[in-house]
Formats: sequence, C-alpha cells, structure tokens
Amino acid sequence: MRALVIWMMSFLLLCSVASAQSEEILLPQQEREDPEFIAPVVVDGDELFVVRGSSALPATDRAAKIEERITQVADRSESKTVDIQISRAEFGQLVRVDGHMVTITTQADADHEQMDIEVLAGLQAEAIENAILKYREARSSEGRVDSTLAAVAWTALFALVSYFFFAKRKKFLGYVRNNLEKRAESVEEATKSILRSRAIASIIVYSIHALMWVLFLFFLYYYLSLVLLSFAETRAIAQVLLKYVSEPLITVVLAVIGYIPNLIMLVIIAAVSRFAIRGLDLFFDNLENGAFEIKGFEAHWIAPTNMLFRALVIVIALVFAYPYIPGSGSRAFQGLTILAGIMVSLGSNTVVSNMMAGLFVIYRRSTNVGDRIMVGDKIGDVTEIKLMETLIKSIKNEMISIPNAQLLNSEVVNYSRKVDGRGLLVHTTVGIGYEEPPKKITAMLIEAAHRTQGLKKNPEPFVLWTQLADYAINYEINAYTSRGSSLPKILSDLHQNIVEVFNENSTQIMTPSYMADPQSPKIPTEEWDGKLAHIAE
Repeated sequence: MRALVIWMMSFLLLCSVASAQSEEILLPQQEREDPEFIAPVVVDGDELFVVRGSSALPATDRAAKIEERITQVADRSESKTVDIQISRAEFGQLVRVDGHMVTITTQADADHEQMDIEVLAGLQAEAIENAILKYREARSSEGRVDSTLAAVAWTALFALVSYFFFAKRKKFLGYVRNNLEKRAESVEEATKSILRSRAIASIIVYSIHALMWVLFLFFLYYYLSLVLLSFAETRAIAQVLLKYVSEPLITVVLAVIGYIPNLIMLVIIAAVSRFAIRGLDLFFDNLENGAFEIKGFEAHWIAPTNMLFRALVIVIALVFAYPYIPGSGSRAFQGLTILAGIMVSLGSNTVVSNMMAGLFVIYRRSTNVGDRIMVGDKIGDVTEIKLMETLIKSIKNEMISIPNAQLLNSEVVNYSRKVDGRGLLVHTTVGIGYEEPPKKITAMLIEAAHRTQGLKKNPEPFVLWTQLADYAINYEINAYTSRGSSLPKILSDLHQNIVEVFNENSTQIMTPSYMADPQSPKIPTEEWDGKLAHIAE
C-alpha cells in the first residue's frame, strides 16, 4: 500500500514536470499570497529566484526539481559558456540550458513578481546562467586550489589565535590582576574603603576570562563556517551555520541602530530628570542650612519632602519614558505590567498603609525626633521617623521599631511636648487610713514633692482626693516638671521621698490593700547601718 502511494505521488510529480511546471495556481487571491505556496530556488547556498506552487505541485517540490536540473546541466560540462534558450510554451516561457529543459516561468510566477512574464523569464534565465558558471568554476582545478588556499589561510589564522589564547591567556590575566590590585589598593587608601583589592581584582579577572572564552568560541564557530564556506560541496552547510548566529546578531545590531532615536529620547528624559533632582537637592540643602526660610515649614520636614518630590519626578519621568522602552507596545510587556500591578495591589496593602501613615506622622507634628513618647506600653525617645516605621529607644536602652500604621492608630503620649508654660504634671497615688489627719497627709506629700529634684516649686504641688475607699483615702500628689525625658527617674525619686517622709512622721501607707489594724505602725524603727549581711566586717 505504501509503495502504491509513493508510486502515485511520483507519477503525479513527473506528469507535472512533463507539463512544464506551468500549471496555473487556481486558488483565491488570499491563498495565493500565502508564503506556504512560495519557495526559493537555491544552488550552492545562493538563492536564485522564487517559484510559486500549487496543491498538486507544492512550491518546495517544484524548487527542488529546478535545483536538480540546474546541477545536472552544470555537471555535464566544464565549459565556461552556457547556451540559454527561452521559448514560448503552452503554459508559459520555457527556459532551456545547453538544450536541456530547466524550468518554465508561469503566469503565476509573473503575477507574484508583478512583472511581465517575458521579462521575468529573462531574469530567471540570467540567474540560472550565472549559477551554472559559478558552480563549474568552484569545482574546477583553479577553484579547488583557491578553496584550499582559503581554508589553509583561515586555519593558520585560527591556529595563531589559539596559540595566543592558550599560551598567553594566563600571563595576560595575571598582568591584569596585578594592575587591578594596585589600583584598588590606592583607591582603598584614598577612600578608606572596607573593600578588598583582591576581591575586586578576582571579580574583574573572572569576567575578562569568561569574555575571552566567549570570543574564542565565537571565533571557532566562524572559523568552521568559513572553512566549510570555502568548498562548494559544504557551502550550503556553512551558510546554514552562519544563518543561526549571524542573522540573530545582525538582527540585534539593526534593532539597536533602529532604537537609537528612542534611546536618545530616553537619555534626554533621564538627563532632565537628573537635572530636576539635583535642583531639588540644592533647594532643600539650602533650606536645611538656613540660607532661606519658609514660614511654617519645620526642619524635620525637609528630608521627607525632598524624598517625595524626588519620587514624583521619577514617576513623571517613567510615564514619559514608557513609550520609548523596548517592547513596551508588545502584548508580553503589557501582560507583565498587568501581572506586576496585580501582585503589588494584592501584596502591598500593609506597605501602602504604613507609607501613608508615615507621611501623616511626619507632617501632622504629633511626634518629632528626640521626643519621649509612650505608644501602648512602650516608652522611649524617638530616634528616627522613616516612611515605613518609627524607631524609638526605650528607657532600658532598647531599640524598638513601631510600624507607622500602629503609631497612627494608637494613642501617643508625648512627654516632651509642652502644652503650656507650666510643664508636664507628674502624679502618684497613696492610700492612707481614715484615722490620719488629711491636712497632715497633704503636708507630707507636698514635702515629698519639694524634696524631689526635677519637680517645680512654682506652680506649687497640690493634692487631690481621688477615692474614698473601704479602708483608706486615696491621695494623689501632683507636681509640675519641665523634664519629661527624665520622668521615670523623677517618679522613682518621688516615691522614695514619700516613703521617707511618711516614715519620719510615723504614718503607715496602706496601699495597695488593707487586712487589719496592726498594734504598731508598719514603719522602720531603726536606721540601716549601711552594711549587707553577706558583706564581712
């Protein structure tokens, strides 16, 4: 069955050739313009012309038959002249070479080339004549000698390059390494950089070594292609090899050349953006140095405002540069942009909220660098306000990072901010039994406040009754201070002084709870001698 199918296909092919290959391609115009119905005629790697095909005789089969006839005619003789005859046939213009039919130029070919059929037949005949003469010349004795000499020359050049590559490569890389280490050492000494010269030199030498290998492999590839190109029998293989590398490289080079106008526009946009950013830096540097002032513009706003304006300039530059970016109009680039936008929108809710909160924290003036604040149960001094977080150093010398979103949504107590001229009000509560005279307790609490360093004596400290509890009255001592950053120490000293004053006056503090009246007040009866039990005399 398979043999029968092959025989039938061969019969149809021979019939088509016998009919001078001139059958008109009776297809709609849209199908006749399809590249699948067009094939080039190639001899020794050179494309002579293209032919049209049909469903009965595909263009590739027709081109292969023409190539076979051309080579057969060229092999029959070594003559340096060719007898070309063009005659009118039933299906077009018949082209004979040395009395042998080679091809028929059909009306379909002429329609494809958009020229008169007689003119096209003449051009195809001329291309066939040149191809035959070139074919014979390449296979002549002189041609063989020239091909051999060309191959030997390329081989000698390749051997010379290979010798220098393998014999002198290490010496050259060592020379480069030594010079780089010397230059890197001088840079380190001048800039006091922590970089190591050997590390820098190793990275650069490795890159140069890799580049040398890439260039050598390219040269090897082209050497093989050029040697194969020197001989007529292997020229087609060489052209295929060159096509796989040369055409992509040429395409890249042409694309780069064609992209130069867009590249110039990108350079202009980048230069203008850089100029604008440098102008912003100069403006805000002078503002920070006090060269001029903006009324109501605080000093700690300078850095974040500069950053915002820089970001705005960069975003505007990207918007203008987008149409000039390579591949920006392709569907792949647009799909990648959409995917990146979706990923950012899904994964950056917290990031965006913290950034927006950071801007509010910076510009709403509730907290400044150096302020002592309390956020939740965290107390510390603000050391840095970033776009995403605020850093505070606790009173225990701990560095605490608070997300700006939390800072914006929490109650912040600022101990450094002065609401009025009196200062911050320090307060603490003690519970004293009902049997003690309230005026005495008030006087003792005020005395403890007077003894505490850091509390103001003007305005005068005062006492409030905060609660009439079951077994005691809760007295609250209040005193002003202007040293909010020292609040823990001031409060500790106040507690200590309260205990000392109450002990001196034989008054018992009943806070935090009460169980029963003791026979004698719970106060120290003797002064401490200043020595601990585990310390020897």
